[in-house]
Amino acid sequence: MSVQPRPWPEPDLQVASVIRAIYRGRREVPLPVQVRDRLGELFPDAVFAEAFGKAGKPGWSPGRLALVTVLQKAANLTDRQAADEVRENLAWKYALGLGLEDPGFDHSVLSEFRSRVVAHHLEERVLDLLLERLQAIDLLTSGGIQRTDSTHVVSAVRDLNRLELAGESVRAALNALCRLPGLGGPGAGGGRLEPSIWRSGGQLAAAHLQDPAGRPRARLRHRRLHTAAGRLRARLADVAA
Repeated sequence: MSVQPRPWPEPDLQVASVIRAIYRGRREVPLPVQVRDRLGELFPDAVFAEAFGKAGKPGWSPGRLALVTVLQKAANLTDRQAADEVRENLAWKYALGLGLEDPGFDHSVLSEFRSRVVAHHLEERVLDLLLERLQAIDLLTSGGIQRTDSTHVVSAVRDLNRLELAGESVRAALNALCRLPGLGGPGAGGGRLEPSIWRSGGQLAAAHLQDPAGRPRARLRHRRLHTAAGRLRARLADVAA
């Protein structure tokens, strides 16, 4: 696939006319239209040219694919949904300079574009260009309010979910084994391990986070699990004998 850097085409006149008619008055125009009107050619093709060859079948504009990727992320869309927006949504056509009858591209183009960008270490250029443009038109200034990056928060929550899933799997397996003949069960002192720390609906039960004295329950849960595992090993040894 090859790319010959070219300036972005201006918004199609028919598309622009329809957009202005629909959003005339007090209605706020969609984000893609605002991006094109205020930021212009945000990602020049030349920035991404090194990720593509100079010979071969011409590919889609990498600069405009970068804009599609940004809009896709803002709308939380899959690749297929983003390709549908390019083909069907007038606001996206306006931002990309496409005509009414332009079919857009296959959704697989987005995945290939991202792979090429990452392989050539160009992923930071998208953010850099966006920040530079926002600063140039005074939409982003120094000394403003800094917001906490949610990446680390989301990552911590994901790790917690995985840890709880693993713990619940072990608990379910131990409970199932304790119900087997000769390994415990009702009346045999087998009992059950403590229930999930999650309430129905996914809410975290506060009672499982602290003991009555306000101390974290993590160590208590670990000791209980260790004790239950030791009891189970002893029962398995008795059965085997």
